[in-house]
Amino acid sequence: MRTQLKLTRDGDAFIARLAPRQVSAMYEALSYLRERDRGDTELTLLVGSGREAVDALVERLAGRHTESRDFRLTMEELHMVHSALTAAPAMFVERGGLFAEEPFNIRLGFYRENFYALAQAVVRAAAEA
Repeated sequence: MRTQLKLTRDGDAFIARLAPRQVSAMYEALSYLRERDRGDTELTLLVGSGREAVDALVERLAGRHTESRDFRLTMEELHMVHSALTAAPAMFVERGGLFAEEPFNIRLGFYRENFYALAQAVVRAAAEA
């Protein structure tokens, strides 16, 4: 998966050209955290926003993407994406502190390293925009 990305400022928001796998990783991370039986408080602690905002972003990222395309993302949405990419792997830490690699790969369709690299790329790109 391509983990580099470029953000361009557009007023208070950013325009991000995202590859299909990048969109998919963001969608999978957010939807996984959203579908777990969490209250609004817990979801807000995990991704910085409540159910309504997460649902709206998940809906925008949903679908089968075959080509790169531009997404207009607010700072809040970038924060949600970054937080979801870093929080989702933590949900696969088993008792005893071991990471459950195979269940993570099966459910989310990516390696943990892909999520971390993409999360880091979001921060880097936002800082450079």
